[in-house]
Amino acid sequence: MNDDIATLNDTQGSDDPGYTDMPETADVTPASDAPSTAVTAQTGSVISSYDGALPHNTEAEQQLLGALLTNNDVYDKIASVIMPEHFYDPVHRDIFEKAAERIAKNMLASPVTLKAYMEDHKGLQELGGPAYLARLAASAISTYAVRDYAQLIYDLFIRRQLIELGNEIAGAAASGLDSREPVEQIVSAEQKLYSLSEQGKADSGFKSFLSAVTQAVLNANAAYERGGGMAGISSGLMDLDKKMGGLHKSDLIILAGRPSMGKTSLATNIAYNVAKAYKKGTLPDGKEGAVQGGVVGFYSLEMSAEQLAARILAEAAEISSHKIRQGDMEEDEFRRLIEAAKTLETCPLYIDDTPALPISQLAARARRLKRTHGLDVLIVDYLQLVRGTPSTQGNRVQEIGEISMGLKAIAKELNIPVIALSQLSRTVESRDDKRPQLSDLRESGSIEQDADVVMFVYRGEYYKEREKPDDHNHEAIAAWQEEMERLHAKAEVILGKQRHGPIGTVTLSFTAEFTRFGNLAYEHHLPDAEEY
Repeated sequence: MNDDIATLNDTQGSDDPGYTDMPETADVTPASDAPSTAVTAQTGSVISSYDGALPHNTEAEQQLLGALLTNNDVYDKIASVIMPEHFYDPVHRDIFEKAAERIAKNMLASPVTLKAYMEDHKGLQELGGPAYLARLAASAISTYAVRDYAQLIYDLFIRRQLIELGNEIAGAAASGLDSREPVEQIVSAEQKLYSLSEQGKADSGFKSFLSAVTQAVLNANAAYERGGGMAGISSGLMDLDKKMGGLHKSDLIILAGRPSMGKTSLATNIAYNVAKAYKKGTLPDGKEGAVQGGVVGFYSLEMSAEQLAARILAEAAEISSHKIRQGDMEEDEFRRLIEAAKTLETCPLYIDDTPALPISQLAARARRLKRTHGLDVLIVDYLQLVRGTPSTQGNRVQEIGEISMGLKAIAKELNIPVIALSQLSRTVESRDDKRPQLSDLRESGSIEQDADVVMFVYRGEYYKEREKPDDHNHEAIAAWQEEMERLHAKAEVILGKQRHGPIGTVTLSFTAEFTRFGNLAYEHHLPDAEEY
């Protein structure tokens, strides 16, 4: 390598004006290089924009490139942090890109080998030609700090992107050429800002088997510490948790059923149970977060926030929701209502009742909630009331497909379980056995395809009640009453699909008066008699 540098130095003078020593302060561009104005289409008036110097550090770029040309092995340390477009200087960008290309092919990237490819590069010629490559390598102080230099270059790139985004927002707002509604501009800007904030947070490439096994062991340990059978967030329903292993991150869970089966009630029960159990602490990776329960976001596209809150209050206070609406309560019931309301004040449950919300805004608001308050579980009531993009509106199958894909993307992007309620087609009603099937999912097969879990709510009591025989048929009445007693206050949650576990049926208790699902009092749930 030293011979390579000497060879190149012989071809160019050491007083190359393009090369600079490494001062402590960062370079800045002239003010004229930065975007400075946005002009309105109607009036031609100028709106002031950012007119300062774009942040960059030429010396950090030179040090990193010098270390790379001296020792190609450092590329593996910085490849996950920095890319060619992160360099401010276009010549440095091209040098890094060519060096990375050669290293990726297991070829040497040195001043001599790059000379053949960049000898006619106009930008490099302005900096002194191939001798600039040699001086970069010669000036490299050490390779141990390359990761820090890469992070610095990346951070400065993000700052430049923020400036660019700010100017883009100002220009779009000032110009009459942008045909989008202001709300759509806000959603677009927020999405870009969130995407910018998430860049570089995680390595999305290959993970070693050791890393994957370590995470699997951590999940198993979490399940073991919770008494076995559950690695995800508890729904508060014991038998359902055992069947599903809890609510898992990045899963899209479809909760479907016919009207009056209790879809919304089950969703609100889960939301309340998760929020009520919320405890903040230090996670295994050292970050702060929910160690139990979680922060819940609830999109209520059908009911108002007040109606949803009344349902949750009815469950928590064990008072009929009808009594709460009518105000027909005894003194002790009203006292219970106030106590329940005080308890709910501390629950991290956030409700958005905006009707006909587009999937893009739904995603943007979820990102904002996670950024400001945290978000561990997201519930959408219900999927068919979400709107797609204008391009798919008019084709219901495509629109529902876009919405289900969007919900799955939110689950993966935010790394949270998303529970989306869904309607079922009327074909259920025409069968003798009214239990739902996957084929009953309405309007699009993509719901079944995109979902990790599909579960149906079924209450046999609802249908059996409507099959009451004639009062004069005593034998039929007796059989009907016996069946009603067997089905009374019970509901089935049918797991029709579970990507990572078994399918089957879970039986829960259902108290219609409080619209509450709960655990059945089986013997294996009860403590040993010796404890009393």
